Amino acid sequence: MPEKKAQIILEVAQAIGTQLEMSDLLAALNKTLKPIVHFDAISILILRSETVTPYWVHVEGLSRSPGESVASLVGRYASRIKVEPPPMKLPVANHPISEIMKSGRPYVARDLEGHMGFDTDEPLLSNGFRSYIDLPLIKQGQLIGTIKFLSREKGNYSDDQVRWLQDIANIVAIAVSNALAYEEIKSLKEQLLLENRVLQEEIVQRSIYEEIVGSSSALQKVVAAIEQVAPTVSTVIITGETGTGKELVAHAIHRRSPRSDRALVKVNCAALPAELIASELFGHEKGAFTGAMQQRMGRFEAANGGTIFLDEIAELSPEIQVSLLRVLQEKEFERVGGNRTIKTDVRVIVATNKDLRREVNEGRFRADLFYRLNVFPIHVPALRERVNDIPVLVDYFAARLAARTGKKISQIEKRSLSAMQQYPWPGNIRELQNVIERCIILADGEVLRVEPSMLMQEAPPIARTAHATIFGSERKAQIESVLRETRGKVYGPHGAAARLGLPATTLDSQMRALGINKHQFK
Repeated sequence: MPEKKAQIILEVAQAIGTQLEMSDLLAALNKTLKPIVHFDAISILILRSETVTPYWVHVEGLSRSPGESVASLVGRYASRIKVEPPPMKLPVANHPISEIMKSGRPYVARDLEGHMGFDTDEPLLSNGFRSYIDLPLIKQGQLIGTIKFLSREKGNYSDDQVRWLQDIANIVAIAVSNALAYEEIKSLKEQLLLENRVLQEEIVQRSIYEEIVGSSSALQKVVAAIEQVAPTVSTVIITGETGTGKELVAHAIHRRSPRSDRALVKVNCAALPAELIASELFGHEKGAFTGAMQQRMGRFEAANGGTIFLDEIAELSPEIQVSLLRVLQEKEFERVGGNRTIKTDVRVIVATNKDLRREVNEGRFRADLFYRLNVFPIHVPALRERVNDIPVLVDYFAARLAARTGKKISQIEKRSLSAMQQYPWPGNIRELQNVIERCIILADGEVLRVEPSMLMQEAPPIARTAHATIFGSERKAQIESVLRETRGKVYGPHGAAARLGLPATTLDSQMRALGINKHQFK
């Protein structure tokens, strides 16, 4: 028997030398221990602050799918025997580890039907287990968790058997410690890679304008608000029409904040399918859903220590709104398919082109989340509300875009500038930038001219209110005509937005304002 025990210890030690994934090791333990001490399941639990969390689990007769999470495996087992699965996060006080921390010795439960010493024993009994041994996992004098051997039978475990299993546990502790260290290094590496990707995206996607341009009183109020809130950690909500530069304001707040040395992580909540937004924000574990071939870090993890910018926040589903509220309140979350609580220190900036109070009143947005977000609101004015800034914006864009194309623009035609100041700019600054870029491409000299067709109206300038009315009806007719040609398709190279020379989000905004339903053209 001593030789057999020595052989098993050697096999465990050899497995540890080649395995960072514990599943195979636990299966081997169960198989090799059966001739000496019978067990039907083995689990490793990790101590984190005041809680204990299952880290690996092996149940005899229940195969584990590649990449399957512990929660999924335990849930499948409980479903098979038609009971509730045991909890995935256990308070230390309700778990045998509390007794182990006091005594330093293994904890043995020989008959759960006759005696249950902890609240966590009842779920084990309901899942078919009648006895277990919990042994401390100790690395360099520090308790990192326990390894639990469970049996569906009563256990008359001798002191010699428990001591021998503790020898096994001491070896397993090394493997667990190495696996945890490997996981942490992998997570840090993934975070660095994701931060690098975010920074590269920021360089590629950042607008050609890097500073807020203009001197109108409406814009100066925005600048003053940025200066006030940037040095704080307060949540900011930026409102305004599509194309007004809400993302630019978010950049300005981040660049002027103490977190400017970390990445500004951006998420467009409307650009992602509802089924993927949770994974994008919070990450997912390997095997959490079909196609989740490896663990993925979410944007909140990537933004730890920095800032996250959630654009079009009103588009979040009710389920994700609940998760976001928890992050704001508790500063923690779990990855999709995971059970480990991840702490995060992130400043949150959100933006929307909708009236969130109306969204709350109409039941589409949670009131408690709205009040959590509405700490420091900043409203970005529409371009038609800052007409005096148009000349300087035109100069700014013309100089930048001309330099990029190798052309020289020395002046702007007065008639064109006057037309631009009278145009209502439904697409705001983004539309202005697109028009100027088109003018630069078409320019055959040093004078920048805007053709009337570029502003989607042929009539001469008239009173502003009447002008806006005429523009609205003409614009609606034009958009509907293009939608008929594209059969209601807005996005893509052959969509209505591309034909009109507009970003799809800008066209969407115009369609909402004009009451156009794209589905009627399909």
